[in-house]
Amino acid sequence: MFTPFWRMEEQFWLLGPDYYAGHLAQNARMIFPDPVGIIENGNIIEMLRQAPRWRSVEISERSQARLEETIILAYHAVGVRDSGATYKAYCSSIYVKTEGDWQLLAHQQTPID
Repeated sequence: MFTPFWRMEEQFWLLGPDYYAGHLAQNARMIFPDPVGIIENGNIIEMLRQAPRWRSVEISERSQARLEETIILAYHAVGVRDSGATYKAYCSSIYVKTEGDWQLLAHQQTPID
């Protein structure tokens, strides 16, 4: 049941701003580590256009739950940028069903040293 959501989550990491534009809820929020902080929908796509891209992401420690038309994914991610830099974080994403389509409403990252 949750497989399509895990696939979407990986695509958010790897496919970039154009993917976000088609799958992001209108009133979405994202919370990233300093110096980025909290970003609202209108600014999310623009911020992503300026950010370095991810070459790969490995998702582990997967946890998920559903309540009616809301799904939450929680996980450990290891991302590798195009530059080769590695980033480790605990992440969560909340998806909501709107007009028959699932969209990302919120995403949060807590970096791991």
